[in-house]
Amino acid sequence: MEILHANNQDTDINLVIEQVQAGDKQAYTHIIRRYQQQIFLYCYYLLKNQEEAEDAAQEIFIKGLEHIHQFVPTVSFSAWLYKIAQNYCNDLLKRNARKFKSFIQYKLNLKQQPIHEYTNLIHELLDQLTLKDRQILLLRSLEDYNYEEIATIMGLKSSTIRKRYERLRKRLINYNEKGGKQIEHSFKPGR
Repeated sequence: MEILHANNQDTDINLVIEQVQAGDKQAYTHIIRRYQQQIFLYCYYLLKNQEEAEDAAQEIFIKGLEHIHQFVPTVSFSAWLYKIAQNYCNDLLKRNARKFKSFIQYKLNLKQQPIHEYTNLIHELLDQLTLKDRQILLLRSLEDYNYEEIATIMGLKSSTIRKRYERLRKRLINYNEKGGKQIEHSFKPGR
């Protein structure tokens, strides 16, 4: 029944996409409502800053609207939207790296925001990863994309994604005995 529900959501999104492509820009609000939280979380874990993630999510949806006429349903709409998010966040991280301000802002924001008990552990673990590994982990563990969808988003082979994910999963579970036991349940084994 869950698969049927997912197919209905995909059908609904495809109808909304057709409406937007036909000129009904107001229909795009349905797309934003459907993917807003997912895109924000993806950006937040990549950028490590709530304000930058909120701004990035807005920009990603604007770019999605501007380029929606280029969407062809050979991949899922969410994968297409995540590809835009990946490109946008990569560009933003490159700009921030040149300015060396991202890490300082992250630390300042962390002091001002209430911290969940796992937040420091999650950020510590994510800091140990390369950008590509972080993206693979987030798309697989948080968004539950399969290897083929992640490969489409990242422009890599699905076998490469599978191998990197399994190595990454083992590395993070073994990273810290205490942390590994607390977060082990969130890693999905290969399907």
